[in-house]
Amino acid sequence: QVQLVESGGGLVQPGGSLRLSCVASGSIRKINAMGWYRQALGKQRELVAGISGGGSTNYADAVKGRFTISRDNAKNTVYLQMASLKPEDTAVYYCNADITTVNWYRHYDYWGQGTQVTVSS
Repeated sequence: QVQLVESGGGLVQPGGSLRLSCVASGSIRKINAMGWYRQALGKQRELVAGISGGGSTNYADAVKGRFTISRDNAKNTVYLQMASLKPEDTAVYYCNADITTVNWYRHYDYWGQGTQVTVSS
């Protein structure tokens, strides 16, 4: 049993900033890669940013230079700091984590429930 819970979404004005958090809980043995995805209404889900177990990061071209992904392993938490937000950033943002559980040695992808980010004046 693993659960990912996102928080920090909301309504912001263009040019504003927002920080999303995702906390993993449950029978966790190890968290490998983590990432943030987003899905706008009527669009496909896309990768926004990812961070490996070793700390290397990658970003979608649309957010590079504006968003920063980070993680706190002691808190089982991944963050997405978003700056210079644009209306086209409006979407439901989902947390994803590749996790090995304590009772099963295989690793699986887990998803959060999503948090709405709306950028509008």
